[in-house]
Amino acid sequence: MVTTRKERVVFIGAGNLATHLATALHGAGYDIVQIFSRTDTSARQLTERTGCSLTTTRIEEVCPDADIYIFSVSDAALGELIARVPVRDEALYLHTAGSIPLSVFSTVCRRYGVFYPLQTFSKNRAVTFAEIPLFIEGSSPEVTATLREMGERISRQVIEATSEQRRHLHLAAVFACNFTNHLYAIAADLLARQQLPFEALRSLIRETAAKIETLSPAEAQTGPAVRYDKNVMQKHLDLLDDPDEKEIYRLLSRHIHQFATSHTQSQSAQHE
Repeated sequence: MVTTRKERVVFIGAGNLATHLATALHGAGYDIVQIFSRTDTSARQLTERTGCSLTTTRIEEVCPDADIYIFSVSDAALGELIARVPVRDEALYLHTAGSIPLSVFSTVCRRYGVFYPLQTFSKNRAVTFAEIPLFIEGSSPEVTATLREMGERISRQVIEATSEQRRHLHLAAVFACNFTNHLYAIAADLLARQQLPFEALRSLIRETAAKIETLSPAEAQTGPAVRYDKNVMQKHLDLLDDPDEKEIYRLLSRHIHQFATSHTQSQSAQHE
């Protein structure tokens, strides 16, 4: 009987993304042989999810004979850590960053790529990895094919994207996720000052998100800014004490109205 050797994977980083990706790859049959983290606690927590028995907080002690090295660290630390890991000609080196180009590896190793899952991750919140889009880019057609095969073992959506496309994708994700979540935080604070629960907004938030399953974001937009109801908007501004929040409200309202007007004109022109 012929047995297929499991590919040996080292994770450089043990944060939120690394935790979920390492868990998914372990479940897909990859052998997670070592986890590096500057925090010993984070590394050891990840071993419990992946069956890995070897951790290190010293980059010099990273296993020199793995098949795949996956860097899932901050953008600021990535270049330094890439330069300090052991390099083997046959090994594959990957990073998971949205805004860092493929070329960060180009002077260090021969086979390299990007393996970028587009999702927001929290360590203790479960995700269904099969539903997460994976954006890949390889240093050669052979590496790209390897990344596609690897991606399809854990996700139903594997998409090739260039470094330039991925930069814009990451920017779009910041608007759609990080900025939106911060607006939730502002809303929660406004409600708390009036002894009202954030739970009062959950149904509204769910319906707003659900609408874009069938409508474009422009078509789903509602509220006083679309019609530029100055009376309502001024009353809202009068309730805000924080000057930055006032400015956010003004800028977003103006942009919503301009965007909606432009969209309406574009739609009208298409039907003429």
